[in-house]
Amino acid sequence: MKKIVECVPNFSEGRDKEIIDAISDAIAKTAGCTLLDVDPGQSTNRTVYTFVGDPESVIEGALAAARVASLKIDMKKHKGEHPRFGAMDVCPFIPVAGVNMQDCVEISKKFAARAAEELQVPFFLYEEAAEHDYRRKLPDVRRGEYEALEERLKDAKWKPDFGPAKFVPEWGATATGARMFLIAYNVNILGTSNQAHRIALNLREAGRGINDHGQEELGRLKDVKGMGWFVNEYNMAQVTVNLNDYHVTPIHVLFEEVKKEAALLNVGVAGSEIVGIVPLESILMAADYYIEKEKLFVYEEDQKIRLAVERLGLNSVAPFRPKEKIIEYIVAEPLNEPLASMSVRAFIEEIASRSTAPGGGSASAAMAAMGVGLGSMVAKITNGVRKFESVQPYMQKNIPILHDLTQKLIPMVDADTSAFNEYMEGLRMPKGDGGDDPVTWARNQNMQAGLKTAVNVPLTTMRFGDLAWDSLCEIAPHINPASNSDLEVGARALECGIWGAFRNVCINLKDIKDNDFRDQTFKEAEAIADRAKVKCLEVLSVLSKKD
Repeated sequence: MKKIVECVPNFSEGRDKEIIDAISDAIAKTAGCTLLDVDPGQSTNRTVYTFVGDPESVIEGALAAARVASLKIDMKKHKGEHPRFGAMDVCPFIPVAGVNMQDCVEISKKFAARAAEELQVPFFLYEEAAEHDYRRKLPDVRRGEYEALEERLKDAKWKPDFGPAKFVPEWGATATGARMFLIAYNVNILGTSNQAHRIALNLREAGRGINDHGQEELGRLKDVKGMGWFVNEYNMAQVTVNLNDYHVTPIHVLFEEVKKEAALLNVGVAGSEIVGIVPLESILMAADYYIEKEKLFVYEEDQKIRLAVERLGLNSVAPFRPKEKIIEYIVAEPLNEPLASMSVRAFIEEIASRSTAPGGGSASAAMAAMGVGLGSMVAKITNGVRKFESVQPYMQKNIPILHDLTQKLIPMVDADTSAFNEYMEGLRMPKGDGGDDPVTWARNQNMQAGLKTAVNVPLTTMRFGDLAWDSLCEIAPHINPASNSDLEVGARALECGIWGAFRNVCINLKDIKDNDFRDQTFKEAEAIADRAKVKCLEVLSVLSKKD
C-alpha cells in the first residue's frame, strides 16, 4: 500500500499574501508533496496549510515551509484572535494510508530534530509524540502564548524537546507531534462573540473550568476544544472548535448541539464551515444521521454528500467543493480500468482479438456486473412510482445493496486480466536448472503467487455476485411487471458470470501446490456456483408466475 502522511502546519500569518504564497510555494515545490489546502484567516492572522506525501517527503515539505517562515514572519509584530506561540505555531503529522500512529511519532521527531538544529529554535513534542503527560495537550504546551514564552523557557520543566532552551523573539516556539485526524470546524452565529463563547464553553470538553465554588464545570461533548469569536470579514460570530476525534463527537452532533444552545439564547445559526479538509467518512456520517432523522431514501455517495453539505450549511461562507475538501477525493489516483473504461464495442472487439487476455474471466466479471446491474435498474424504476408505493420498502431495502455490488463488480473486469498477467510474468522468469537453485525457487514462488491471485480474483467476483441473490429474490415478486424480462436476463447473466468465474477458479487451482488452499477454495467456489443455479431458478420461477 502506498504510504501517505498528512501534515497540517499552522503559521502565524494570515494577512500578508506574499508570505502566505511563499510558504505555499515552498511546500508545493517539494518533491513527493501535494499541497491540498491553504486556509488563511484575517481575524486570526493565521494560515492553516494541509499537504500529503510519503514519510520522507512530508518531513522535507515541513522543513521547506519552516525555512520560509523563519525568514519572513516576525512574532514580535504578531497579533491575532487565535492562540499562538510561534511563527510555525504547530506542525502535526497524521496517518492517512499505509502508516500508523507510531510511524507519525517518529516522523515528528525527525522533523523536530532537523528543524531545531538548522533554525536554532525550540521545538516541543505534543499529543502522541509527547514524552511527558503534562505536555500532551496543545493548550498546556502553549499556555500563556508567545507573551509568556520567554519566562517559561527559563523553567527546567519546560525545556524544549529539541533546540535551544532560549527565547528567540522572531520565532517563538513550535509544537509538533502525531495525532488522529483533527477536524477544524466553525458554526456561524448571528449574534455576538460573547454569545458564541458561551455556547463553546457549554459544549467543549473542558467546559468552564473551575467555578467559584471550586467545582469543575465540564462541557457536554468529549474530545472537543472550542471558543467563540467574531469574524469581521463574515460579519458573524462563530463557535470555533477542533474535533479531536470525529468518531467520538461527529460534525453533525456538534452542529445540532450548537443549534440547541443558540435557540436558548434566541440567536440564529447560519450554517457552518470546515477549515481545511475532512475525511469522507465524517461527511457520510452526517448524511446518514439526517437520512435516519428525516426518514429519507438516499443511497448514492454524491447525493449523501450533497445532503450533508445542505443540512450543515457548509456553503454558507464559501463554496464547499467535495473534490477540494474531502481527502479521499483529493489524493485519489486515476482509475486504472482500461477494459471497464472502453466502449462496449471496443471491449467486445478486444475479447475477440488474437490475445489470451482479456478472456473468459473478464467476460464473466462483466456478465455478473450486468446481471446485478439489471436487478438494480428494475428496483430503481419500480421505486417511487405511485402505483407501486406499497412495495417501496422492498425496493428501498435492496436498491443500495444492488447498486453497491454493481460498482464493486465493474473493477473485477480489469482485475482478472491483471491477475493473469501477474502469472505470466512469473512464467517468463529465468528457469534455472530445475532443481533447488535460487533461480528456479524464485520462479516457482512467483508463479505460485500469480496462480493464487488468478484464483482469488474470480473467487472475489463469485463472492460479490453471490451477495446479490437474496436481494434479487426479494424484489422479484414486487417489481413492475413490465420489467420482468429485464430481471430474467439479469438472473441468467449473473448465474452465467458466476459459472464462468468458477471455471476460472478451477482452471488455475489445478496447478497450485498448496493443498489446503486448493481444497478450501474449491469447496467455497463450488458452493457459490451451486447456490447460483438454485437462486437463478428461484428468481425465474417467481417471474414466470407473474406473466
